[in-house]
Amino acid sequence: MGCSAGEPGVDTSDYIRYRLAQMEAELPWSPAVMADAEAWQAALRNRLGVCVGAMDAERVPLDAEVHSSVSLDGYTRHAVVLQSRPGLALFGYFLVPHSTSEQLPAVVCLPGHGRGVDSIVGIAEDGTQRPIGAPEEYQMDFALQCVQHGYAVFALEQISFGWRRDEQARAACAGASSCVRDSMAAQMLGESMTGWRVWDAIRSIDYLQSRREVDPDRIAVMGISGGGLTALFTAALDTRVKCAAVSGYFNTWRDSVLAINHCVDNFMPGLMRLCEMPDLAGIIAPRALFAESGSEDSIFPLPAFRGACARAEEIYAAFGVSQKFGHEVFAAGHQFHGAGAFHFLKRNL
Repeated sequence: MGCSAGEPGVDTSDYIRYRLAQMEAELPWSPAVMADAEAWQAALRNRLGVCVGAMDAERVPLDAEVHSSVSLDGYTRHAVVLQSRPGLALFGYFLVPHSTSEQLPAVVCLPGHGRGVDSIVGIAEDGTQRPIGAPEEYQMDFALQCVQHGYAVFALEQISFGWRRDEQARAACAGASSCVRDSMAAQMLGESMTGWRVWDAIRSIDYLQSRREVDPDRIAVMGISGGGLTALFTAALDTRVKCAAVSGYFNTWRDSVLAINHCVDNFMPGLMRLCEMPDLAGIIAPRALFAESGSEDSIFPLPAFRGACARAEEIYAAFGVSQKFGHEVFAAGHQFHGAGAFHFLKRNL
């Protein structure tokens, strides 16, 4: 005899909600942790690093190689390959504005799902440069926007996107990723895609700090969607990040990745046992954090974004740096906006 839909114990979403209701996080932020905030931050940062995995990789020499350079409208774009960890190189574009004689603040820019890093630096599918102000997809050329605001940029190609996809994804279409296969391989190795990508972002910071054009003490991270995930975790795990701008990701895990279909690259074993997403603000504070969300974002719901921001505001107030957290809601779906984010970056970086 079969069972009917909605019968108790049959629907797995009911079971997930039941488990979440029973679970108490081990290291959430609360006003009580402020009695020894540094100890709590160190404990959560350490456990978070273990949870995402792959954070103990050998810091091999960067061996950075600039493969090409092109002068464009107001900036130069360098295509760079450098060593991330044993057996793995990363690729990105270093963008630097023309006519600067001083060290610049810099931003590591992290794309989300789509064609990859080319989409955020204005490179069309045919390899030509699109005119500034004519973005494609939902990412709005935000790396180019950073350059226009006077920042040096390292636009990182995240693992499984664009130039760093496997052969099957390359053969499929321009926007296909190898996230699912690569993320599952990472978990079979006891690691996670988040850990792999965050380590790449950390190595990108190493590279920026090696460049004479960059002020090594003024580095930010900025990302949209899956890039927002990497930006948030990188800021939580690497205290060199002075400011993080997170677009289309800041929310709660309960209401987003655990409630709505998302790519497997969002998942890390045991994460909910540690804390909820807004608690990560507690290990970024007192450094600066900005979050934005489209009012019609269907995969990171607005009510949960507002709740996460209220939690972050409480955390930053407890640290006595309320002005170091900012957020914005804009009228759109799942896309980059940036209006408030760039004002916030200017103020804090």
